[in-house]
Amino acid sequence: MFRSRAKEEKAPADKAAVSFSKQPRDPQAPKGRPTPKRSEAQSQRRSVASTPTTRKDAAKRQREERRQALERQRKALAGGDERYLPARDKGPVRRFARDWVDSRFNMAEFFLPFAVVILVLSVVRVPSIQTLALWLWAVVIVLIVVDAVLSGFRLRKRLAERFPDQNRRGAVAYALMRSLQMRRLRLPKPQVKRGERP
Repeated sequence: MFRSRAKEEKAPADKAAVSFSKQPRDPQAPKGRPTPKRSEAQSQRRSVASTPTTRKDAAKRQREERRQALERQRKALAGGDERYLPARDKGPVRRFARDWVDSRFNMAEFFLPFAVVILVLSVVRVPSIQTLALWLWAVVIVLIVVDAVLSGFRLRKRLAERFPDQNRRGAVAYALMRSLQMRRLRLPKPQVKRGERP
């Protein structure tokens, strides 16, 4: 009685659309999309089933995924698996820089043992030994700086020869930072022995 004319005109069209969709489809007629593979359909069903329903479930799932990613990354750092390494360690250039540092002796990696010896000498209350400790500090620091500069030049040259077309930016600084760490504490773990050419 109080309906508008526009609604009355729309109603039959909607009914027609519904009745049209219920007609049986010819089995030979194309359906307009490719049939998904069984594995794709199963993975879609699993993803719909495992979608978290509450915010608490979503946060719990996100924490679990982050924990698994960190675990994979930790194993990759221990074993050298390129797929799960952090972005700063990925790529053939970084791998070569790591192997180059690990294959040689670096003055900087002996800094901690030298520092302990020098601190012990500086504690002794004999002026001549304390003076010796100060001179040892200066000698160790100069040796580390000279070794780092020479290593940087050599590594830059080797990288230019080995990877002329790849991005080498930051690789020398990365290698020098690695050389400051003691060999057994380096991550990713060294993959080459000392003296072995990378």
